[in-house]
Amino acid sequence: MSNYLPLDISFASGRGCYVFDENGQAYLDALSGVGVVNLGHCHPKVTQTIQQQADTLLHTSNWYKIAQQEVLAEKLCVLAQMDKAFFANSGAEANEAAIKITRLYAQSKHIDAPIVITANRSFHGRTMAALSATGNEKVQSGFSPLVEKFIHVDFNDMAALEAYRDNTNVVAVMLEPIQGESGVIIPDQDYLNQVQALCQQNDWLLILDEVQTGIGRTGALFAHQHNGLTPDVLTLAKGLGNGVPIGACLAKGKAAELLTPGTHGSTFGGNPLVCAVANTVLETIENEQILENANTIGNYIESQLSQALADSDKVIEIRQKGMMIAIELTVDTSTLLQQALDEHQLLINVTGQAIRLLPPLVMTHEEADLLINKVTQLINNA
Repeated sequence: MSNYLPLDISFASGRGCYVFDENGQAYLDALSGVGVVNLGHCHPKVTQTIQQQADTLLHTSNWYKIAQQEVLAEKLCVLAQMDKAFFANSGAEANEAAIKITRLYAQSKHIDAPIVITANRSFHGRTMAALSATGNEKVQSGFSPLVEKFIHVDFNDMAALEAYRDNTNVVAVMLEPIQGESGVIIPDQDYLNQVQALCQQNDWLLILDEVQTGIGRTGALFAHQHNGLTPDVLTLAKGLGNGVPIGACLAKGKAAELLTPGTHGSTFGGNPLVCAVANTVLETIENEQILENANTIGNYIESQLSQALADSDKVIEIRQKGMMIAIELTVDTSTLLQQALDEHQLLINVTGQAIRLLPPLVMTHEEADLLINKVTQLINNA
């Protein structure tokens, strides 16, 4: 179907921070499959796990216990200070589970017309409820009627949230700690803490969508850890599987008790293969000092780009947290994706007026220097 418009290139293999086309030409991957391949392409431990599990057992049903799933659930709950986990196949499905939890929470409070507050310019997925939660009319266009009821307010604006304090139908606030798809929009340092305080005062659930910010992307395993808090519901995907499709919806306290037998499920969610891989991803992040590298290299890229582009009238702002980086530009960005590919053998993303960089968290200083040079040339020639 015509819902994609791919560039005219196909990659045959990958290794670390590089992908290779069918002629063997190397391209520096500064996108990681949109924040997915956090450990780089074909990480040896991930590859070994896939091979071993494929030779053992790929799939059973969730009608039976799955050992790897139980191990992963316990790991994630300990690391995120949550109580229970549900496994799906994607970030959108993880967010669907979170939204279903809000419906059950509303029922428990005898609220018949529940409202979830989300943010303008947010992105939560393309399934119908996740699409309705998304604060982007362009993404929603053509799919009315949307799922009721989501109210969108400006991100990083506490007054906009405070305005709903007395609305008795509000049951939850759902946010990305950093807005990824809209161009790495980083809120004030205490914004999430203020949101959590408001939620606790009003008995609302705080849902954090960490599909993109989670699993080390911001230099912490979960972005909300920068704020020293834990949400009521946490959604994950992307980097959790380093390329195999897995999503997770974690919950604590009252939110963790709402999904009961028969209320939700997934045929493939949490099967032995994806959970074995996710367990390996978490072990590798811990054992190979991946978070430290994400901070070091992310800060280095930002500082070097800031120096290299300090005098450029084409750059408005550089935004960075760990290995989430955006460069807001004054110039037309519509051709930059193709130019980066053709002229610099570089994979990037362009969203609005910003170049978005999501490099693998295993990137070295040498690879970072190469990235900095390529991006600087791309912008200077734009």
